[in-house]
Amino acid sequence: MATLLYRLGAFGARRWRTMLVTWLLALGAVIGLGFSFAGSFQDSGSIPGSPAQTALTKMDRHFPSPDTQSARIVFQAPPGQKVTDPGLRESLASTLAATSGIEGVREVSDPAEEGTVSDDGRTAVAEVGFTTKADEDVPAGTLDAVKAAGGQAEQAGLRTIYGGDAYEESHPPVGPTELIGMGVALVILVITFGSLAAAGLPLLTAVLGVAGSMAAMMGLATVLGVSDNAPTLAIMLGLAVGIDYALFIVSRHRSQLASGMPVTESVARANATAGSAVVFAGATVIIALAGLSVAGVPVLTSMGLASAGAVAAVVLALGLLPVLLGMLGRRLVPKPGTRMGRGKARSGRTPLGVRWTEGVLRRPVLTLILGVVGIIALALPALQLRATVTDEGNSPATSSSRQTYDAVADAFGPGANGPLVILVEDEDPAAIASTASAVERTLDGVKGIADTSGVDVAEGGAAARIQIIPGTGPRTTETSDLVSHLRVELRPLAESTGSYIAVTGMTAVGIDVADKLNGALIPFAIVVVGFSLLLLMIAFRSVAIPLKATIGFLLSVGAAFGATVAVFQWGWLAGPLGVSGEGPVASFMPIIVMAVLFGLAMDYEVFLVSAMREDYVDHRNARAAIVTGARNAARVVTAAALIMISVFISFLFSHDADIMPIAFALAFGVLVDAFLVRMTLVPAVMALLGDRAWWLPRRLDRALPRLDVEGTDFHAPDTAPQVPVHPSVPVGM
Repeated sequence: MATLLYRLGAFGARRWRTMLVTWLLALGAVIGLGFSFAGSFQDSGSIPGSPAQTALTKMDRHFPSPDTQSARIVFQAPPGQKVTDPGLRESLASTLAATSGIEGVREVSDPAEEGTVSDDGRTAVAEVGFTTKADEDVPAGTLDAVKAAGGQAEQAGLRTIYGGDAYEESHPPVGPTELIGMGVALVILVITFGSLAAAGLPLLTAVLGVAGSMAAMMGLATVLGVSDNAPTLAIMLGLAVGIDYALFIVSRHRSQLASGMPVTESVARANATAGSAVVFAGATVIIALAGLSVAGVPVLTSMGLASAGAVAAVVLALGLLPVLLGMLGRRLVPKPGTRMGRGKARSGRTPLGVRWTEGVLRRPVLTLILGVVGIIALALPALQLRATVTDEGNSPATSSSRQTYDAVADAFGPGANGPLVILVEDEDPAAIASTASAVERTLDGVKGIADTSGVDVAEGGAAARIQIIPGTGPRTTETSDLVSHLRVELRPLAESTGSYIAVTGMTAVGIDVADKLNGALIPFAIVVVGFSLLLLMIAFRSVAIPLKATIGFLLSVGAAFGATVAVFQWGWLAGPLGVSGEGPVASFMPIIVMAVLFGLAMDYEVFLVSAMREDYVDHRNARAAIVTGARNAARVVTAAALIMISVFISFLFSHDADIMPIAFALAFGVLVDAFLVRMTLVPAVMALLGDRAWWLPRRLDRALPRLDVEGTDFHAPDTAPQVPVHPSVPVGM
């Protein structure tokens, strides 16, 4: 691998004009094809074959409804009045009539006929059906016309709120806050390199890689089901890792230029050494993300594969980096007087990373105890982590969909936003009525039910359904427990009658998804932990280092989950961070964060410990190797972590309820992992272990395959002198 990367780097640097045109043509072709065959992203929050989804499919067959967009209008009377008062009733009726006459509106329900007037008479809810297909957006003119039709109701004193799918706010994958995050990343790169040209290269390759992956994703959406959350997550991860990976290679190249190495040779060596570590790190992230598909949840599979594709794209985009480095030539040589230009031996200053590491080495036991206790304290709230499928209740409080959600909950009870349905199906229509009546009697004795509808028999008499309004909201554990309880209570009735009886509805489907994801978390964690142990044992030929790295990863994940609970469930700092309300996080958040943090934690472990290993192999001084590793890697790892944090934080302010907790958990997890675990606890543990940190039984050493993570095993042409260089991270940073 290292030899191939060396040759690719040398070829790209020598033939940069030809390769630049080739890369731009290839990228243009991918983007052009992607946009030409672009499909629509899907809301795939279901599990094929789950009990609720199977029953929902059956119910849709017996009770077909138009596959079109819909909205909800909430009318609220002033205090002391009712919507049934003569004056308000007339204005309400006029508004509904005007709404039904709008082009693009298929039907409008009458609250009085449908029974959607609250007991106190102050609130009425009307359902609006559009002619627009469910997977398309209702024209803005139609939505505006519906709102305009409510003007006469508002003039009469009624408050009107518009919500539902049609009025749900969409969030573009990249907005102003994300651009600010990229700007912060550019500032960090400029500070790190002291050069605007060098700083722009990582940002450029990351953006090009993400652009290519997004175009490919849009094209694949025509034939595959791609979740509507997948693009945002893919962009977030693609930008973060793309900038970081290019940072390592550019840093390595500039440090070699500072020592007088020719441009082509420096590009080739940086590609072989730092590039090998980047390929290893990228492959780790890709495998972890692709492994999310084992959960068997379409939305999770889609998000995992899309993110893995984005990371793969930015790794491939790094093939453009040698071309750009060759094009810029000697212009990337550090200026005299800068830290990199002076060189580490002549700078006269001990880098901050070295001073920090030496401080850790003076008190390794105390550092280890304080660090572990502190992280465990951060992780304790994770014991109360609750995950469920998000709904309009997670939207910002200022959005109309959230206001509609809250108004319905206040007027009709929290369960009105998440009704359940009991479906009864039987081949004998004569048995439907008696079975449905038995279901009604069973429901009478069940706690947690606020209201039930009458029996609705399908045309043809082969099925019936009963709607249930839970006493609690759709995202609560009480509603989840109610679904489980109903399934247990109705099972004997189904067995005795021979009829198909199931609990369904979108709330039940969401509960099944959450249960499936929560159940997959522990097995996935075991797979990830086992994979990290094996991978690092192969990479570093050690038993202790994989154990240390894995424990550190688990501490980082625990801290990330704990901080997420404190902010999103307890409301700590919720206002400054833009979190609109307290409650459970998205059901796929824990497993997504675990997969991504695993890959990122292994990245930092590789870039930091490989520097220590190289020095230990050369000098066999365990303590000195720790300091050398910090000198060679601390500054660049710090810059990489700060860049990732800035990118993740920028997505926190996207106000997307599914993405916000993921972005926050990743930002906090990287903060803890990079600065507390890798740069503080790792040196402390390595100091306590000494030479034992690099011990591996001989039999195991012979059995394990050889993996050249450092990229030292490359063969340059005989004309190029073999100058000893550090394998994976820049020197003099």
